[in-house]
Amino acid sequence: MAATLCAWGRAYVLARVSARLGADAVLGAASHCLCASASNRRPLPRLRYAAMTRDMSTKVGNARTVLDSSSPAADLATVGLTKASEQPIPELEVRVSELDVSQWKGDLLAIAVFEGGMSDEAFGILDKDLNGLLADVAAEEDFTGKSGQASFVRIPGQGFKRIGLVGLGKLEKSSLARPWKGVGESIAAAAKTAQASSVGIVLSALDQEGVDSNAGASAITSGVILGSFEDTRFKSEPKAPKLKRVEILGLGSAPELEKKLQNLVKVCTGVISARQLVNAPANVLTPSALAEEAVSIASSHSDVFTAKILDEAECKELKMGSYLGVAAASVNPPKFIHLQYKPPSGDVKTKLAIIGKGLTFDSGGYNLKIQGSSIELMKFDMGGAAAALGAAKALGAIQPLGVEVHFIVAACENMISGAGMRPGDILTASNGKTIEVNNTDAEGRLTLADALVYACNLKVDKIVDLATLTGACIIALGNEIGGMFTPSDELAEELSQASSAAGEKLWRMPMEENYWEMMKSGIADMVNTGGRPGGSITASLFLKQFVDEKIPWAHLDIAGPVWNEKKKMATGFAVGTLVEWVSKHASSS
Repeated sequence: MAATLCAWGRAYVLARVSARLGADAVLGAASHCLCASASNRRPLPRLRYAAMTRDMSTKVGNARTVLDSSSPAADLATVGLTKASEQPIPELEVRVSELDVSQWKGDLLAIAVFEGGMSDEAFGILDKDLNGLLADVAAEEDFTGKSGQASFVRIPGQGFKRIGLVGLGKLEKSSLARPWKGVGESIAAAAKTAQASSVGIVLSALDQEGVDSNAGASAITSGVILGSFEDTRFKSEPKAPKLKRVEILGLGSAPELEKKLQNLVKVCTGVISARQLVNAPANVLTPSALAEEAVSIASSHSDVFTAKILDEAECKELKMGSYLGVAAASVNPPKFIHLQYKPPSGDVKTKLAIIGKGLTFDSGGYNLKIQGSSIELMKFDMGGAAAALGAAKALGAIQPLGVEVHFIVAACENMISGAGMRPGDILTASNGKTIEVNNTDAEGRLTLADALVYACNLKVDKIVDLATLTGACIIALGNEIGGMFTPSDELAEELSQASSAAGEKLWRMPMEENYWEMMKSGIADMVNTGGRPGGSITASLFLKQFVDEKIPWAHLDIAGPVWNEKKKMATGFAVGTLVEWVSKHASSS
């Protein structure tokens, strides 16, 4: 009876608050009107809030479309009436041209040169073909070919409007993907300045030992495509990209490179998609919106993808107490995403799982992120999920054979309310292990715990999870390198090779078993954080507790490289690595 009276009392108070103060006050009222009964603590405030906001939508105009309960991405909380404008991922024509450099016609011609390469025979031949233009540009701009150097000038009377030299730096026999991608970004910047719609690229001195022309051309083209993209969806006057065509010159007929470039465009589409997801603010990209993106990927590639979205009730049936504990405080319901790729034909020889952390916003919970903790950037706490879905989009277009891939995201928000988890609470994960929450801001590992158990139950052969998990990893490795944690030397080598080929940096970190002592609880199986010393290591040891020891597993902490602070933009980090890793497991037929 007491519970019934409390429920009616809450309904009455919430209705009065809604009528007098509006939707912003409803959450506060809800959190203060909760019963002590665990069974009644959360559902009624959520349902009541949902009903009231839907009723209010008739009064606030544009909010109605956001709150429309018929939409699969409809969420219960809306802020700012913001919608992203339509900005399709640009479709660039990328091709290999057999034209002589002097015959090419377009807006901007870029010559990539190694440091000191102006004295090489190949550069001399190019310069002669262009009537000495290159030597003139190098002399006037004091160009030497150092990495980061770029000099472009306008040239009248030629088939192209501008010509420039871009420095490749010193020739390194290690991976060229990363520095050459930077060259492509410099070319893209020049193309933006010139408002060029077509770019021709020439690689000088390709006959030098250690230079893979196909790899170099691919890396530079990747840099041009990604460097030319600008996310303007949330600006009042969105800009349409100018660049439409990229041509690689001087390599003759190169069908192998042509095919590689076509796949590269698909990977870049996945990277751009990941960037858009991370750039989107939390009042737009909610857990339901992230789930809708997964459904959209499956719909676009329905011949190879199926999507399963589990709601809160279904997650309860699977006993995902760790994940649901994090989601408990938010009025935006959690969405557990399972996107499955199966090749269009042939047998499956390898089953892989890719898990991305999907916190669409992280306030820290009761251990609130305070000033200096980058709370304003916590929309990027779903960078792992973005990388997973970006890779899914790319692989759906490439369609590798012989490999099945499961993309898994436990999407939710980490917020504060009377219904949320508190420091000291004990959560029970889906494998039965109990976790004492000693810090609500160590929430990502709690969501990953149930996602890892779910992946293991799929009987996959290998698992990789990605997460913006710890600030400790940023302190250790900076903003350009992701931390790799794995007990498997073989998997570590696979991921190292994949990241090198993609032009991304991973560094293998230790998993010191003795540090597990810091993770022990007096009343539960473990705590969720061991303090500051070795924070990224203890986080990986925590995740290990939820992985079948027979399944090779790696954890990638991408907290640093997921965001470019200088550009105030997401990077799409790890999409390329994941695509390379999956592709290496593919069969040719």
